[in-house]
Amino acid sequence: MNKDELKQITGGLSKPSKMPGFSYNLPATKCITGSKLVKIPGSVCSGCYALKGRYRFPNVKDAMQRRLDSINHPLWIKAMAASILETKTGFFRWHDSGDLQSLEHLKKIFEVCNLTPGIKHWLPTREASIINCIQAEQVPANLIIRLSAHKVDGKAATFWPWTSTVVTSEKTCPAAEQENKCKDCRACWDRNIPNVAYGKH
Repeated sequence: MNKDELKQITGGLSKPSKMPGFSYNLPATKCITGSKLVKIPGSVCSGCYALKGRYRFPNVKDAMQRRLDSINHPLWIKAMAASILETKTGFFRWHDSGDLQSLEHLKKIFEVCNLTPGIKHWLPTREASIINCIQAEQVPANLIIRLSAHKVDGKAATFWPWTSTVVTSEKTCPAAEQENKCKDCRACWDRNIPNVAYGKH
């Protein structure tokens, strides 16, 4: 498949300015849990960044919808793997906007990770009910799934080994002090770091 064919199948990758590599975003309006949390003051999804700014541009919304629709394409797994390998960046983030849609969706991501063993993948998610259907041992070695807490200053989940929280103090994510960029930090991709605490913004 050439680049045009890959983009046609997958909808194309996204390139958040904060990240050291590429990502893949879906509509935040289609988040299963997030679409409920966004209505709750004090939740991590209240004031969701992916419902504001450039995410509201028609062309961006159209692109995210194309990606969502593409998940069911019979060649999605192979096309995603090929697209990620084309980036040659070494690191990939799943869903800078949006989230897992089903257990089947997650298993497809596992297959993409297995086809890209030289890439470190990070998947943040709030879909605890989906993650609860798997064991940590089933996750490909080059993928870290961080289960996100639902409330600002809330406790991290205890049933999963890798988590993230949003806090008003004692954050561990350095992005706020370095132009809102990861720069040389790779904590989110590191299985040796059980929890990453992001500052509320």
